[in-house]
Amino acid sequence: MQSVKNDLLAALAAELDQISPGAGARAAFESPKQAAHGDLACTAAMQLAKPLKANPRQLGEQLKAALEAAPAFRQWVSAIEIAGPGFLNIRLKPAAKQQVVREVLAGGAGYGSRPARGERMMVEFVSANPTGPLHVGHGRQAALGDALCNLFATQGWQVHREFYYNDAGVQIETLATSVQLRAKGFKPGDAEWPEAAYNGDYIQDIAADFLARKTVQADDRAFTASGDVEDLAGVRQFAVAYLRHEQDKDLQAFRLKFDEYYLESSLYSSGRVEATVQRLIANGKTYEQDGALWLRTTDYGDDKDRVMKKSAVTTADGRKSDGGYTYFVPDVAYHIAKWERGYAKAINIQGTDHHGTIARVRAGLQAANVGIPAGYPDYVLHTMVRVVRGGQEVKISKRAGSYVTLRDLIEWTSADAVRFFLLSRKPDTEYTFDVDLAVQKNNDNPVYYVQYAHARICSVLAGWGGDAASLAGADLTPLDTPAAQALMLQLARYPDVLAAAAQDFAPHDVTFYLRELAASYHSYYDAERILVDDEAVKLARLALVAATARVLHNGLSVLGVSAPAKM
Repeated sequence: MQSVKNDLLAALAAELDQISPGAGARAAFESPKQAAHGDLACTAAMQLAKPLKANPRQLGEQLKAALEAAPAFRQWVSAIEIAGPGFLNIRLKPAAKQQVVREVLAGGAGYGSRPARGERMMVEFVSANPTGPLHVGHGRQAALGDALCNLFATQGWQVHREFYYNDAGVQIETLATSVQLRAKGFKPGDAEWPEAAYNGDYIQDIAADFLARKTVQADDRAFTASGDVEDLAGVRQFAVAYLRHEQDKDLQAFRLKFDEYYLESSLYSSGRVEATVQRLIANGKTYEQDGALWLRTTDYGDDKDRVMKKSAVTTADGRKSDGGYTYFVPDVAYHIAKWERGYAKAINIQGTDHHGTIARVRAGLQAANVGIPAGYPDYVLHTMVRVVRGGQEVKISKRAGSYVTLRDLIEWTSADAVRFFLLSRKPDTEYTFDVDLAVQKNNDNPVYYVQYAHARICSVLAGWGGDAASLAGADLTPLDTPAAQALMLQLARYPDVLAAAAQDFAPHDVTFYLRELAASYHSYYDAERILVDDEAVKLARLALVAATARVLHNGLSVLGVSAPAKM
């Protein structure tokens, strides 16, 4: 039906240009709020009435008459009705709706996708420091990031998945000290155990493997332990490699692989941070006050200027310590690197606690004056996730010590359930993950409901036993019933759903759509037998349900969820 819609849009644009030159560029159709009002709606008459100083109802009548005479409308439209102050409600002929079945079957896995646009983009997500297992919040990031990558790939972007993490700093020193103390035989609760140390059982596991002089291999690094408890540098490197390996296992369980791991330390060792600071100073965007270096972020809409480099401090033993850079400075350097690496678009997925960094990072990028457009990068912020099991909130994992891990959630349910559930709400809304619901095999479980629709169609096709390729040439005229037409209209929505979900950074819209499509299929299945004796009717209905299975499969793939043939 996309081809039909394009034909109708072209005809609408031509008629609008006749009424008001240039108006055709804004030609668009909307979906009526109520199905009884038709299949497409047009509000152009009301939009043009004011600039033309015309009566919108009369303008609507004029447009209606012109469209009824247009060849494309005569071919595909059964009726145009005018309503209210000038709405045009358009009813399509069954043949117009039937075109979507051919489009889906011909498009296959590519149905809904747009051609390559020759542009590169990066999505940076998860980005957890290697100080412990991935928690449920990281899981929400993983689901969001992967789905957004898949969404933008359908819109023709060449997408790069990147994981950014700090392999140095205070948190890593705390990790190393915690593992070293465990290796020396100390444990949480002992007098020697620092309050800030990490307490999870995984710290003991790292210490045991360090003492056993094991080798750990992660996606981005490998290290062999010396076994020497006094070798704090070796403990640090082993612990980081160990936890990166653990995070890799979490991500593998989630069926997620990154294209690149980017180290914060590399921004310093490569000189990028220092070069960025010098550029900002040279551009006159900084000043010194109270011994600190400040960036004029208020020049770019921030509520106050921000410290870039802290003032020097005197330690307890009388030594002067040079103040370090604040955390947003390497972020600015990192995003200049993203731009220089050729990523015309960049999306960062982070927790809502990072909201304050947005204005200062964007301000730093504009102050650097390297050609980066305002508003770069885009941000998607998400809230944390509550986990409920057996009616009670679960807050602690034995392995992690203080939170539920992503792997816990996958082991209790499934990777499919975790992905679908974590994508079923807007990222910035509170979400409670109900473990008991996620394992139910009934219509209350949304991922089961959608997957079951796909499996149900596969069962019908298997029962038929014919050559699925033959359905592409089936006569579709029998698909003229209300149930069949409602299902075809749902199929036709899919390309627009993908485009809007990508534009709005809203993969949750795909979950809503799939649930609606599954509901339409279940209603159709209940309304009409598919494997009937009449061969022409049977093949038409089989073509329709095969197209439905394809769209369900495509949509689930965008979410990173499987489409089982049997359940």
